[in-house]
Amino acid sequence: MAEKRDYYEILGVDKGASDDQIKKAYRKVAMKYHPDKNPGDAEAEESFKEASEAYEVLSDSDKKAKYDQFGHQAFAPGGGFGGGFGGGFHDAGDIFEQVFGGGFNINDLFGGGGGGRRRSNGPARGSDLRYDLDVDFEEAALGSQRTLTLPVAETCGRCTGSGAEPGTSKSTCPSCGGRGQVSSGGGFIQFSQTCPTCGGAGETISNPCTACNGAGSIKERKTIKLRIPAGVESGSRQRLPGKGEAGARGGPAGDLFIVFHVRDHELFKRNDLDIYCEIPVPFHIAMLGGEIQVPTLHGGAKLKIPSGTESGKIFRLRGQGVVDAAHGHGKGDQHIQVKIEVPSRLSGKEKKAMKELCDQLHDNHFEETIRMQKQADKFYERKRKLEAE
Repeated sequence: MAEKRDYYEILGVDKGASDDQIKKAYRKVAMKYHPDKNPGDAEAEESFKEASEAYEVLSDSDKKAKYDQFGHQAFAPGGGFGGGFGGGFHDAGDIFEQVFGGGFNINDLFGGGGGGRRRSNGPARGSDLRYDLDVDFEEAALGSQRTLTLPVAETCGRCTGSGAEPGTSKSTCPSCGGRGQVSSGGGFIQFSQTCPTCGGAGETISNPCTACNGAGSIKERKTIKLRIPAGVESGSRQRLPGKGEAGARGGPAGDLFIVFHVRDHELFKRNDLDIYCEIPVPFHIAMLGGEIQVPTLHGGAKLKIPSGTESGKIFRLRGQGVVDAAHGHGKGDQHIQVKIEVPSRLSGKEKKAMKELCDQLHDNHFEETIRMQKQADKFYERKRKLEAE
């Protein structure tokens, strides 16, 4: 895949450019490469989309700040914004119309005539959809399979998306002449608005399809099998091409974007690719040393505990963390913080045996206690001197 170009380079502006300068630069580039001015030129169409994507990011203060800090990685899957057009599912044509105004005359902009913009009655791509999915910690860390059922607009089978009853056809709208817009005013000032008769379609349907009532699509519950890759985290996205809303007039379906939300786990905590957990260690093993069994994402593992281990000490198990979902290989580490556990519910006999053992211990066996006592003595000595002054 080719490396994405710098957004500032695409629009031909510096990083310190103002909002007005960015907008002006976009208008210039968008006018040059607009598909209506370059019919059939795939390269020009791609440049137009590229400029619109750059403008969508640089015209938004939050997105611009993230781009200035992280570059294109800020909008990559797992980068906080995820995939899709600039992270917002906007269409390049929509952005163009937002900048130039919804009632612009495309022919006038490009120096032509024709009395208004003629809407394309050809195939149109369907809308993208977003689905927020809650997943358990185990599913996100290890991967899993899910079956989703969600309502999606599918192409009507009776009219195959035309909206007209089989055996009939659409007619050119008599109000706008197929342009999708009507104009008012005169002289140098003219106002354009969406045709109220056809709703901007440029066509009317005399005999609507009885199955979809002329919509060309029908809402149906669609079953989708989803593979959740190992290593996804909250906020990351997965794109399912062609699983969105049906296209109009035989156009391709949009995409479905799955946004993951990972539930917390009672034992494991995640930080990037690393896993953290707190493990109890019996006091006698911490005192004398030994080996304990600890849980990891990938199964049980043995951990050697040196004699004299203190509560709070952290051990690391390499390669026992989360799989790097972005690259499909490599794992983080697991960090284990030990918590010394003392025995409870001792019987009288057990308490007696424990006391006999403890009677053999001396103060010099407890270095932390000795250190704390010296610090306290130093404090009280200083306190007495201050009170005597």
